[in-house]
Amino acid sequence: VQLQASGGGLVQAGGSLRLSCGVSGINLRSIIIYWYRQPPGKQRELVASISGGGSINYVDSVKGRFTISRDNAKNTVYLLMNSLKPEDTAVYYCNTEFWGRYYWGQGTQVTVSS
Repeated sequence: VQLQASGGGLVQAGGSLRLSCGVSGINLRSIIIYWYRQPPGKQRELVASISGGGSINYVDSVKGRFTISRDNAKNTVYLLMNSLKPEDTAVYYCNTEFWGRYYWGQGTQVTVSS
């Protein structure tokens, strides 16, 4: 199982970015994909998740601004981030658990300037 995150960058406050998490080695319908982020000097936190059955959850701070989705044909999960704020600045990671093992993408940097 491999996850590859991409799509980060530098954006002004109020802007948008779409992150992608490409998954190989397993079908998306079999797993839950999580997006985490780690702001500078802070702990990693869970941002959003989407299950194989389509259940979706968000942390309160991104509700109404971020949208998680998936494309089963491409085996890819997306995180569309709108109305970005400077406090969204972080390294974003995608993650899954399968048969007791945790798999992480390499992380993609999102920087929101004020």
